[in-house]
Formats: sequence, structure tokens, C-alpha cells
Amino acid sequence: MANIIKIFSGNAHKDLALDIATHLDLPLSKAEVRKFSDGEIFVEIGENVRGMDVFVVQPTCTPVNDHLMELVIMVDALRRASARRITAVMPYYGYARQDRKNAPRVPISAKVVAEMLMVVGVRRVLCMDLHAGQIQGFFNIPVDHLYAAPVLLRHIDRQYDNPIMVSPDAGGVERTRAFAKRLNIGLAIIDKRRDRPNECEALHVIGDVKGKTAILLDDMVDTAGTLCSAAATLLKNGAKEVHACCSHPVLSGPAVERITHSEIKTLVVTNSIPLREEAQRCGKIKVLSVSSLLAEAIRRIHNEDSVSSLFV
Repeated sequence: MANIIKIFSGNAHKDLALDIATHLDLPLSKAEVRKFSDGEIFVEIGENVRGMDVFVVQPTCTPVNDHLMELVIMVDALRRASARRITAVMPYYGYARQDRKNAPRVPISAKVVAEMLMVVGVRRVLCMDLHAGQIQGFFNIPVDHLYAAPVLLRHIDRQYDNPIMVSPDAGGVERTRAFAKRLNIGLAIIDKRRDRPNECEALHVIGDVKGKTAILLDDMVDTAGTLCSAAATLLKNGAKEVHACCSHPVLSGPAVERITHSEIKTLVVTNSIPLREEAQRCGKIKVLSVSSLLAEAIRRIHNEDSVSSLFV
């Protein structure tokens, strides 16, 4: 019985969970996750999990609090049903941007989420492209941190004429440099100033983008202000055209409208979180699947094999 694997899903992204289960040649396990009339979360596990290796696929995307509570309560239900090990599969880790005290009297919310998950019974976490790698250290349990790089690199390679990788801010330089090195192409950086949350002003470009196809790379696109202002700055500095890639298409507020009317030719994202209906209608947004990558990681975790070769 201990060798049996079960894949569960909350309501955050059932399509991704189904894809993962399909890659593993497994059915998606049964669980009822709904709300009481007052908004409280109700969970009932629909099958036996005693002694089994259980994976709960639940990116904590919008509405973040609902999906986080679904995950926490599902894990508690599975622990009380005597699951042998519970792994939280979180392709997108909510509250990741609050990972340190950068002002007086502010929380470290990413640590709070980690504590919640450990307390209710999560014994391993599988995540992808954390906003800050140090979040792994907030857990006292194993964290397997995957990257969407293999999927994005396959798309970028041979797709563009005379490309150059561009980091939209200083914080993403390491990520962008790794892509540029793998593709053997140049690197540029946007110098920007952020006056208040979710708003920024791009100032100038460090690097030569004249006559080149600029490819902006970020871990997430939220309101898209950073990307759109960066694209305009790149064109002013002589870039031939601008494309963008990111792992997590948060796309909140005016993001889709901004992208539609921006200088960005295409925005390539993964299916780590589901696209809003408005974003699905945007012709500039292309979605790549990471379900096979996550499925392979789950298979290796279950079989106690090395996952490090997936850490590209």
C-alpha cells in the first residue's frame, strides 16, 4: 500500500492537475472542495489514502487566500486520513514577494505561508520559479525548486532573429544571464526606479540592443507595468522588436490591456497558473505547458530518485 501514489487537486488549477495525472498514467483522485454559504472552505477526501504517497496540486494564485486555505485544509484532511507523506505541489507560491523586511513594521508573509504548510502536515514542497530562492530556507522540510527554463529555452531557441536577453530590473539579472549563457547570446539590463508598489519608471538600458530582437525575461508578470515600460525603453534605444517571457502569468488589474496596447510583440508564459478569460482572448499571449516537467519531478520524488537533473 505504501507504494501507491495519489494526485489530488483543489480548485486553483484542475486542468494542470489533470495533465500531470495523465503524464503519470494515473486518474485524478477524488476530493470535494467547495464553500459553505458563508464562504468557509469545506473539504472531503473521496477515497482511501492510508499509507499512500499523496501529492496535492494547488498553485496559490488569485484568489490567493481561498486557494491557500483550500490547500491547508486539504492537507489537514489527508493527514487525518493517515496519508504516509503529503507533498504540496505549488507551481506558483503566493505571497512570495514579501520575503524580507524591507521597511519598518512589515511582515515576512512568505515565511508565514511556509509555517502554515508545515504545521498542518506538509512533508515536502515542489514549487517552480520562486520569486526569491531564499524562500526555500523558510521551510524545515525538503523543497524541490524547479525552473521553467527548459520549457522556455526550447521556445526561444531558433525562434528569433539576432536575439538578446534583457532583464527588466536588477533583481532578475542572474536569471536572465543564465538564459543568455545557455543560448550563447548577449545580455542587457533595464535600469528602473519603482516609486510605489506595482508602479515603475524605466530609465535606461545597460547594454547594446540596437538592431536586435530584445527578449525580456521575468519570473512573473503582475500588472505588466514593468514589462511595458521596459519594452518602450528598448525600442527608444534601437531594438528592432521586443518579445517577453515569464513563468507565472498573474496578469492582474490592467495587465492584459497594457500588454495589448504595448510595444511587446508576444508574451510567452507557462500554465503554472490558469489564464484569466480576458488574457485567453489576447492574441499576444502564448502558453507553454510545464505539466510534463512537474509530472517527472513527482515521479522521481515518489521513486526516491534524484530530482537535481531537472534543476536547469
